Amino acid sequence: MAERKRRSVDPAALAMIDVAGDAGIRTAWDRLESQEPQCGFGKLGICCRNCFMGPCRIDPFGDGAMEGICGATAETIVARNLLKHVAAGVAAHSDHGREIVTALALAAEGNSDAYKIRGPRKLRRLADEYGIAQEGRSDEEVAKDLAEFLLAEFGRQDGLLANVARAPEQQKKNWTAAGAAPRGVDREVVTAMHMTNIGVDNDAEHLLLTSARTALADGWGGSMIATDVSDVLFGEPHPLRSRMNLGVIKEDEVNILVHGHEPTLSDVLVAAASDPELVAEAQAVGAKGIGLAGICCTANEILMRHGIPIAGNFLQQELAVMTGAIDVMLVDVQCVFPSVTDLQKCFHTKIISTSPKAKFPGATDIEFHEEHAMETAKRIVRVAIDNYKNRDPALVKIPDVQEKLVAGFTTEVVSDILGGKYRPSYRPLNDGIQTGRLRGVAGVVGCNNPKFPHDESHLAIVKELIRNDVLVLQTGCSAIACGKAGLLSPEAAKAHAGEGIQEICRAVGIPPVLHIGSCVDNTRIFTACAEMVAEGGIGDSFDKLPVAGAAPEWVSEKAIAIGMYFVASGIFVVIGQPLPVKGSPLVEEMLTKSFEEHFGATWAFQSDPIKAAHLMIDHIDRKRADLGLPPPMYRVPYEPKTAEAERVGPGAAGIALTAEADGEPVAAAISGGCRGPAPD
Repeated sequence: MAERKRRSVDPAALAMIDVAGDAGIRTAWDRLESQEPQCGFGKLGICCRNCFMGPCRIDPFGDGAMEGICGATAETIVARNLLKHVAAGVAAHSDHGREIVTALALAAEGNSDAYKIRGPRKLRRLADEYGIAQEGRSDEEVAKDLAEFLLAEFGRQDGLLANVARAPEQQKKNWTAAGAAPRGVDREVVTAMHMTNIGVDNDAEHLLLTSARTALADGWGGSMIATDVSDVLFGEPHPLRSRMNLGVIKEDEVNILVHGHEPTLSDVLVAAASDPELVAEAQAVGAKGIGLAGICCTANEILMRHGIPIAGNFLQQELAVMTGAIDVMLVDVQCVFPSVTDLQKCFHTKIISTSPKAKFPGATDIEFHEEHAMETAKRIVRVAIDNYKNRDPALVKIPDVQEKLVAGFTTEVVSDILGGKYRPSYRPLNDGIQTGRLRGVAGVVGCNNPKFPHDESHLAIVKELIRNDVLVLQTGCSAIACGKAGLLSPEAAKAHAGEGIQEICRAVGIPPVLHIGSCVDNTRIFTACAEMVAEGGIGDSFDKLPVAGAAPEWVSEKAIAIGMYFVASGIFVVIGQPLPVKGSPLVEEMLTKSFEEHFGATWAFQSDPIKAAHLMIDHIDRKRADLGLPPPMYRVPYEPKTAEAERVGPGAAGIALTAEADGEPVAAAISGGCRGPAPD
């Protein structure tokens, strides 16, 4: 029992982990244990593979090599590695954005059976912002120019990204002073990769500031474009009710599970799954109908626009297949375990891969192209219908666990809810902060990591924030974790939130935790912050707002890029496991302290979710004090013990013999060594 609880706090996940154990099926948790002890040099970021004289690694204790074969120091190696991580994360999210714009261009041609302009209000608003002519022109004509304009943002060679204009003046001044104002998306990624090549940039500070600029190209470029264009193409999200967790899978339906990140196919699949002809075909093989559900961020996309239920988050992808009731799992890009294809040996599920960028050995490959979207979607549904007859009823084990939620909040929706239909405004939110009814606002986002009990850190940090009257915005797998635990329901305010949030939730009928989309939709937090600044009274730049961010169980390089673009935009960020930088005190010092001078915000590393929440609350309280705002209106459970509350987590001050890496002493981390000649 203790082992089960250590792996997850989700009862549905625990039930399926037991199923896996009984069947001898290895999951992510088993594979993590088989990797222990993990390479300590890799954890500290002091191993280098940037050329083939190595790999090289630096001794953090000073008893061995203090520089690589080329002479690169720990500072150079750590900063260079971090920049590579950021560039990879930016490439992933921004390539997603490019795909969405490509689909918009197809819709603008007016002859697609799958893609239409379903968000005309957003289309016209963007056209007005970018100076695209509208008078006397159809939506399709305007969309064509918009698509051309935004595609050019990826390859822009001169000047800054157009969306930089959305940022407050102080942020733009900070970026200019630091040499971090983002240019074309592709240009920044290519420049970053060039700088990390052997014999190019060796200045740690310059590399870190380049990391900030590269990340900003995603936050104010690729990801922001993806969010905006998705609203134009698939329709603007609006609040709607749905359900989450493995219990949404139906034993008597043909079940299709979408997993990945790009909504260009999954959105079309929603229409295909409800096609009367296909429903009749499903009924002809004995099913009651066609069930569609999702895993990870493509699930969030179709949840917030169509109310399609979510079966689970990142660490539940294998567990969902093990229910024995999934006829097709559809995968595209990002966060897909290669292991899911192995499960086909034990269960009847067909894994179908669709992206030209992501091939999975053992999967059925049905390559997706936007020009044939509906045709491809119907083909996939028919594969699922045909596979339904291959189910083994003895293997069907669906946990009877699901939770209701409300999702679909956006910058525009919040404005409409707070100000009303005829006078949408962020004034009530700012007023709530100014009077102390709301302490502040936090974004809690990110992945699941088997190093943490599944979902536990997300739930603990969010509950601690809302009970201290901090309103929480969520995206991605973190939002799914809280949805499964009932925190995305208006009723959660009374059960978990402080008195101030309870009053607001009762007045406007919202949950204390707002689901705002997939992980690319983190940029909605930026646009909401911009509205708060524009409304006035709580700071004229992001770094003055009483806001903070967190990624308690982060996994992906995308998360590093996201955290970096938030910090570079002036928003304090706490993450659950340290960035791989603890091998360089200089780099860590810059990220956790010196970045304040450049951007008005820093990183913090804290694995304990309650302590992480308190770091965020302390930061919010300092910003309130700087603005001259009163203390919280109501008694709050957490009061800072000292005025000089720490801003960094365990071991963040350095890596001397007592410093920590990922919650363990450096000596213990290093003693893990490496398997084979490569350091990680």
